[in-house]
Amino acid sequence: MLLEGIETLLVLAKEGTMSKAGSYLYISQSAVSKRIARLEKKLGKKLIEPSGRRIKLTADAIALIDNIGPSYKEIKGLIFDQQRFQDHTIITLECSETLVAGYLGEMMGNYIKTDPYISIATHHTPVIVEKVQSGEATIGFCAGHLPPQHGLATRHLFDEPFAVISHQSLSQTPQALLVNDFQNPANANQASLLQKVGIVPLMEMDSYTAAAQLALGGVAPALVPASIVKTLKIDPAFCHHFDFLDELTRPVHLCYRQSSYQSARIRTLIETIADVVPTKA
Repeated sequence: MLLEGIETLLVLAKEGTMSKAGSYLYISQSAVSKRIARLEKKLGKKLIEPSGRRIKLTADAIALIDNIGPSYKEIKGLIFDQQRFQDHTIITLECSETLVAGYLGEMMGNYIKTDPYISIATHHTPVIVEKVQSGEATIGFCAGHLPPQHGLATRHLFDEPFAVISHQSLSQTPQALLVNDFQNPANANQASLLQKVGIVPLMEMDSYTAAAQLALGGVAPALVPASIVKTLKIDPAFCHHFDFLDELTRPVHLCYRQSSYQSARIRTLIETIADVVPTKA
């Protein structure tokens, strides 16, 4: 119960509201409130205060998170390491949306016929790494740069190139582009490179698919990875290459806890994904 309460506090601190924390944990808002109340009673400390529609952490809560947060993730990971993956144990594969759409559709359709006990979800790379660290996910399939000191085993598959998508012909490097969310740390290198070559981020999308479709609709050129070009079957006539793109790629990795690789089922899935993903797009 104590670990459950700490997990709820950590999620609440991140999400900001009882409702969002409940959605993240797949429990009701009242269940979140009860967990926090039990934790406060156990510790003898007030941990949260109302602040409009959001909650505010007390000084005691902030200190608790600072001291326990990193250890909690490791404890969950160590518990995960003790789990034995039997034939019917669910293997959770957390993926970048663009990668699963671009490279895994047909492969997983065939694979799941032989091992149906697999769950697939999509998240941004920082969240994927956190979930693998804590054991909430078994394998991560990540696009973009991994956070430092993640402590996971990784397999670098390839560096995925980008294209500039535009419905109109482009004779020179565009001055502005539709881009993906630069608040995502995995995309930090894109922001710095565009700044270096003097290209302005016109709009920041949370979806490369949306950026590509807007570009094809004539809104503005968009910076799009090869997996999206493949998924949407974008005509090569609308895919433009410029010199700055030679420096712009995003690394594609598999990540997992080292102990997981000892499981034959997990190892087979890792190797199958590695075999089906191209070494270059």
